[in-house]
Amino acid sequence: MNTKTAALEITSELRAVLERMPGEASEPLCAAILSARRIFAAGAGRSGLAARAFAMRLMHLGLPAYVCGETATPGMGPGDLLFVVSGSGETESLAAMARKAKGLGGKLALLTVRPESAIGRLADAVTAIPAPTPKADNAFSSIQPMGSLFEQCCLVFLDGLVMELMERLSQTEDAMFARHANLE
Repeated sequence: MNTKTAALEITSELRAVLERMPGEASEPLCAAILSARRIFAAGAGRSGLAARAFAMRLMHLGLPAYVCGETATPGMGPGDLLFVVSGSGETESLAAMARKAKGLGGKLALLTVRPESAIGRLADAVTAIPAPTPKADNAFSSIQPMGSLFEQCCLVFLDGLVMELMERLSQTEDAMFARHANLE
C-alpha cells in the first residue's frame, strides 16, 4: 500500500470511529475543564503527545494548563483537574498519578477506550473513544498498528473540544494567537 492510499484509509478510519461517538461525548470533559482551578495533562507515549498538544491549546485559550512531569509544573491541589489520556486506562504510572491527584483533593478526567478501567473507576469525568487498540477488546479493527487509531482520534477529538471551549469561553483565534509563544 502506498502512502497516499494508507493516509486515505486512515482518515476513513478516523471518521468511522468519531461517528460512533455520541454528540454529547465532550460534555463531561468540558464541564470538568471549565470548573477546574487549574488543569494538569498527562499521558504516556503517543497518548501523552495528544495530552501535551491539548494542554498547549488550553493555555492558548487562557486557561491555566500544565503538563505533568515538566520542571515548571506546580503542585496539584483541591479544585484542580488531572486530565489523563490513556487507551487502556491501566498504565500504572498514570494510575498512580490519578490516585495521588484524588488524594490531594483534585478531580480526574479520562479520555480512553476503556471507561471501566482502573483509572476510569477513579475518574469524575470519562469520555470513551471507541477505537481498536491491542489494550482493549473492540468490535472493529484497524489497518494501522498498535494504538495508532486511538491516538489519532484523541488528537482530533481534543481539537474539536478546543473549538467547543472557544465558543463557550467566547475566545477568538486572534485572542488565542496573542498567547502563542513568541520567543522562537
